[in-house]
Amino acid sequence: MISEPSRHCTVELQALPSRIGQVRRIISAQLRYWHLDPLIDQAALGVTELLTNVHRHAQPDKACTVEVELLLERLTVSVHDHDPRLPTVREPSASSTSGRGLALIAAVSESWGVRPRGGAGKVVWFTLPAPPRCFALPPHPVYGATTDGPFELESVMYLESGTPFAARSAVVG
Repeated sequence: MISEPSRHCTVELQALPSRIGQVRRIISAQLRYWHLDPLIDQAALGVTELLTNVHRHAQPDKACTVEVELLLERLTVSVHDHDPRLPTVREPSASSTSGRGLALIAAVSESWGVRPRGGAGKVVWFTLPAPPRCFALPPHPVYGATTDGPFELESVMYLESGTPFAARSAVVG
């Protein structure tokens, strides 16, 4: 039996402008590795907005942790910081140049929220539904495979396009 590989990634950082772009690239690479390419833009936008909020508002420091977890066909992205003050959604004026971050997250995510962590800060999170095909094994051969069979006819599976491919065991991380 093949167990589901771990789908969890954690990055600790100081929420400085130079680090936000690096974390966005790390998250994008991790989602590509998990074959969740369709979620990259939304996740990158959301994590950018959350880290920008930490940079602008968090006290006493800018230290935070970004967590990305795929569980039960939902991708959850969360940012933990040390500031116990909870963020609020504001109605910025048409000429405002900031204040739309949480509204953007609400618009691109399936759900979002804030959780206090006692006196140790808070967690702001959002979820994205994972596309169903991301949970299937890729249709291309597994690197290092030395054989294409023999496979019983019953073990041949069909892609959505109708093209047959042989079932293989692999761990996709």
